Amino acid sequence: MLIERTIYPAIESVLSATEAIVITGMRRVGKTTLLKTILERIDSSNKIYLDLENPRNQLYFEQTDYDAILANLQLLGLNKNERMYVFLDEIQRVKNIPSVVKYLLDTYEIKFILSGSSSYYLKNQFSESLAGRKYIFELHPLSFDEFLQTKKLPIAPAINPDTPVSLAHYETYKACMDEYLQFGGFPGVVQKTSLAEKQAALEDIFTSYYQLEVLQMSDFRKSHKIRDLLLLLLERTGSKLEISKLCSLLGLARETVSDYLAFLQGTYFIHLVPPFSTNRDVEIRKATKLYICDPGLARHFAQLNEGALFENAVYCNLHQKGRVQYYQRKNGLEIDFILKNQGYEVKLHPHKDDIRKAQVLGTEIGLSSTQIVSRDHVSLPGVINIFHL
Repeated sequence: MLIERTIYPAIESVLSATEAIVITGMRRVGKTTLLKTILERIDSSNKIYLDLENPRNQLYFEQTDYDAILANLQLLGLNKNERMYVFLDEIQRVKNIPSVVKYLLDTYEIKFILSGSSSYYLKNQFSESLAGRKYIFELHPLSFDEFLQTKKLPIAPAINPDTPVSLAHYETYKACMDEYLQFGGFPGVVQKTSLAEKQAALEDIFTSYYQLEVLQMSDFRKSHKIRDLLLLLLERTGSKLEISKLCSLLGLARETVSDYLAFLQGTYFIHLVPPFSTNRDVEIRKATKLYICDPGLARHFAQLNEGALFENAVYCNLHQKGRVQYYQRKNGLEIDFILKNQGYEVKLHPHKDDIRKAQVLGTEIGLSSTQIVSRDHVSLPGVINIFHL
């Protein structure tokens, strides 16, 4: 079934603009499906889709004569006398694609809709050549709301945080929540039916990421060290990042480990969450917290307790809505996530005192509201579940 991605309306709103559209995200999150959905919905026959993982299609864009590239596109059926829509998938496979796109964009009436699997490369390639000439959209594994579409369940209605969640309401979504927490939101995993198929799909996603992003696309000589770092990071999901300790365990210089972390973040496998502070200097000095891109990958590859796994799943949903931060005091009091001036403290089974402490701390640091995100059903004001995010 077709999953209606939440970023589609934002993409649709700029289809009439002249700027190129770039959709980026980790492998297997559904970029190609989204690209083809946009292609099908455009009310024009003057459009073409090319997968640049196909060597033959790569040849069209590796020519130094950019006008000849347009001539090739015409041979493929495009009419240059009216607006052309060119969809290019896996653009990181052609090194000179940014300059090609810029020239054709400036010279002809072409709307480019592009996808690539790595912001690590695309941001570097496109930052100068297409400055001010592109819209970038990031696609991630399915959020829980998107996951519910596959179960033909409606999105949970917004609730008043001061009104306790009823058991009947919780039970409506519990089975879906349990499945999402166990297997995550990669479309290829969600669509499998058996436990063995889902586990095999998760293995394949990890292997594909390592083979195609780390071994083929990166220029790091010690790729096995990135593998070792990956495995170390999986076990540290939800923890503060201690770079010095990682350097010691891996036998690598701090600069090298920092480069590896930037690569893993730029290819969307990990996410680093900065601390919340009104003082920018303090924010820079404090450690970031680490999360993995998908609940299923975190559970399948790491030996984590249920609290860390649930916290990672909550993060995976919140970060798709904006910039997430965390807050922690020296005495240990903390708020796990802050998004748009709202606090979210994550608990498996919260008690009244947890709610009071979180709300008092949120008020002290100036948040507009603070809620507890619970895995279990707890009928208390101020407690919500992952399907209310």
